[in-house]
Amino acid sequence: MISVLIITNYFPPETGAASNRIFHLAEGLQKHNYKVSVLTPLPNYPTGQIFENYKGKFKSSSIENNITIHRLWIYASNSKNKLLRLIAMLSYSFSLFWFFAWNKIPKTVIIQSPPLLVAFTSVFFLRSKKRKIILNVSDLWPIAGLELGAFKKNFSYKLLEKIERFNYKHADLVLGQSNEIINHVKSLFPEKDTFLYRNYPDFIVPEIPERAGSKGKLKMVYAGLLGIAQGIYKLCQELDYTHVQFHIYGAGAEREKIQTLISNNSELDIIYHNEISRDKLHEALLSYDLTIIPLLNRIYGSVPSKIFEYARLGLPMIYFGGGEGESIIKDYRLGWVAEAGNYNDLNTVISRVNPSDLKLNNRNRIIKIAIENFDFDKQLDALIEKV
Repeated sequence: MISVLIITNYFPPETGAASNRIFHLAEGLQKHNYKVSVLTPLPNYPTGQIFENYKGKFKSSSIENNITIHRLWIYASNSKNKLLRLIAMLSYSFSLFWFFAWNKIPKTVIIQSPPLLVAFTSVFFLRSKKRKIILNVSDLWPIAGLELGAFKKNFSYKLLEKIERFNYKHADLVLGQSNEIINHVKSLFPEKDTFLYRNYPDFIVPEIPERAGSKGKLKMVYAGLLGIAQGIYKLCQELDYTHVQFHIYGAGAEREKIQTLISNNSELDIIYHNEISRDKLHEALLSYDLTIIPLLNRIYGSVPSKIFEYARLGLPMIYFGGGEGESIIKDYRLGWVAEAGNYNDLNTVISRVNPSDLKLNNRNRIIKIAIENFDFDKQLDALIEKV
C-alpha cells in the first residue's frame, strides 16, 4: 500500500470549494488503496475563529473514513489587516515545520497552493530526490492578488514571485485546475511535468423533479463564499429586479454589508438564507430557475468549481466572470455568459432568458454533459496512472 500525505489549508468540517476539492481527492485516493494522511489547520474557515469543538487544542488527530487527519495549531484570523493575515500563515507554517521535525513523512506528498507561504514551507523542508512532491495549484498567486487589488508591484510582490517560482521549480509534478494555470507554469518552466486536474465534484446525480417554471420573475440563486472576489454586495446593488428575484446562500466578509443593504432597501427583491450544509444546499438549489457565478474582476487562471457542481445538478448558469470559465459555459452550452464587469449586459442577458431553457429536458441535458465530461473518477484514474 502506497502512503501519501496531503498538506492543505482547508479541510472539512470547513466548507467551500477548496475544502471539498481536497476531501474528494483524499477520499478518492483512499478508495484506490492508498494510505492517506492529511495535514491541515484546526478548522477556522471562513469565520477566522477556531471551531467550537477544537478550541483550546494545540493539535487534534483522528481517523475519518480510513483517512488519518492531523489538525495543527494556527493563529486564526480573517482580518483585512495584512500583518495579521501574514501572522496566521506563518503560524501554520511553524506548526508544519514542527510536525515535519517529529514525524516520518511519506515518500509522496501532495501540497495545496495557495497559500504560497504554506506551500513554500512544505516544499522547502520536504524536497528530496527520494520524495515525490506534487503541487496542486488552484489559483495563480501572486498574480490573482494583483488583479484583485490586494497587491502592488513592489518588493513584497517580487518576493512572492520568487516564492512561487521556487515552489514550481522543486515540484516533481504540478496539478493545475485550469489550462491558464498550466500554461503559466510552462511559461516559467517549459520542461515541468504538469497535469490538468479540474475541481470536479463527487456526488450522486439527483433525480431532477418535474416542476412548473416560476410565474413572473425568475428565481436566481447564488451559493458560496461572500468574499471580495465574488462581488456579491455590488451585484445586489446593480441587478435590475424587474425580471429576477435574487436568493443568496453563504457566509464571508461581505455578509453583514449584504444583510444591511437588504434591511435598508426593501424594494430590492433579495432573500438571504444564511449558510447551510452542502447536502441541504443541493436539495435547495433544485427549486431555483437558474444560478449566477460572478467574479468582481476577471482573474487569470481561475475557473470556479461551481461550474462543474451545478452542471451535475442540472442547474442552468449565468456566468459573469470572463476567462476560461466563460469558455467552458459556451463550449458545453451550460447557460448564458455576460461580459465580465458589465452590469448592463448582465441585466440584458437575464431579461432575455428563455423560459423553455429552464425546463426539465434542458436540465437533464446539462446533467448528461456533466456525467460525460466532468467525471471525477475518470480524472482521478488518469492522475493515479501519471503519479
